[in-house]
Amino acid sequence: MSAATAAVLREMRWWDIAPVLELEHALFPDDAWSPGMFWSELAHARGPGATRHYVVAEDPATGRITGYAGLAALGDLSDVQTIAVSREAWGTGLGSELLADLLKAATAFECATVLLEVRVDNLRAQKLYERFGFEPIGFRRGYYQPGNIDALVMRLTMHEHVAENAQETGTE
Repeated sequence: MSAATAAVLREMRWWDIAPVLELEHALFPDDAWSPGMFWSELAHARGPGATRHYVVAEDPATGRITGYAGLAALGDLSDVQTIAVSREAWGTGLGSELLADLLKAATAFECATVLLEVRVDNLRAQKLYERFGFEPIGFRRGYYQPGNIDALVMRLTMHEHVAENAQETGTE
């Protein structure tokens, strides 16, 4: 995907599972999600009682999926379930677009707090989350398998995020 060809974000649907799994296995070979995990998440992503929001990024020139992300909401708490960008699209801002879409969904779900886990050795992702206002709040020891890699737990308080964005855009 070239910088000139921006990805188009759209709702993830069942027919996206196969190409998403290809990307999932390329990026997370040791702990990739199963097809059943995606099917289960998408089962909760539509209708009036929806508690999930899943999106794919599609290259308009090729129709290829270059990223995806998902959020689960329960009450006033949401959790970033997954976020991934193909290696070819790293550095294009696609990760930021996907995360912004998830935070918009968290607002629509009326969530006060967004949580996520990120590998302690994934500094690139941690910096992205910090740019959006996420703060580290703890660790989950041995969370990522195999390898027994710890997860850094990060939190974003939505009212602070909304206030910061309002100040930056002058809409306060």
